[in-house]
Formats: sequence, structure tokens, C-alpha cells
Amino acid sequence: MRKKNRVKRNEDFTAVFQKGKSIANRQFVIYQLPKVEQVGFRLGISVSKKLGNAVTRNHIKRYIRQVFTECKTEIKGQRDYVIIARKPCVELTYEEFYKSLLHALKKAESIEGKRG
Repeated sequence: MRKKNRVKRNEDFTAVFQKGKSIANRQFVIYQLPKVEQVGFRLGISVSKKLGNAVTRNHIKRYIRQVFTECKTEIKGQRDYVIIARKPCVELTYEEFYKSLLHALKKAESIEGKRG
């Protein structure tokens, strides 16, 4: 992910949490905030220390970024997304992780097309 496609500043995270809408499944919570002036989407990732050590947390973040990279053409633009990982996602294989995150994105009506 390029820097312009990331939610990095604390103010941006706070805005998404306060003004955006959230959808959750067992493994993920997805917050999204529409941004009309924005061209594509931006992604913020939050993985708590409760999920594991730095290696585990980085592993989860890489998986989330990989799913968004693979599905970037189907994901609706002009939005900021913040993905919060929950404890059950630690034990998932990549395929299960992919399906679960895709399920949450579809539930949030953030994905177009018939990918599954």
C-alpha cells in the first residue's frame, strides 16, 4: 500500500471512529467513512497487543493489506476504512482470513462485484 492510501494520523482515525459507520463479524470490525473529495480508498489497521507479540501483529497487518491489494478493484473508493482485528483471526489460515475479511466487507456494502 502506498502512503497516500493509508490512514495514519490520529485525527483521521478519530474522525472515522466518530463519524463513520461500523460493521463487525467474529474476526474483524470495519469502520468506514465516506470522503467525497478523495479519489480512491484509504486503509487504517489496528491490531491490539492482546492479539500477540510483534511478529503476530505484523503478520495480521500483512494479511489485511494483502486482501485489500488483491481486491482493490472491487472495493468502493472515496472512503476511509479502519480495520480492527479481533482475537479469533490469529488462528486463521490465509484463505480463511481472506474469506472472513471479504465477508465483513460485503456485509458493510463496501465491495462491488461477485468475488467470493
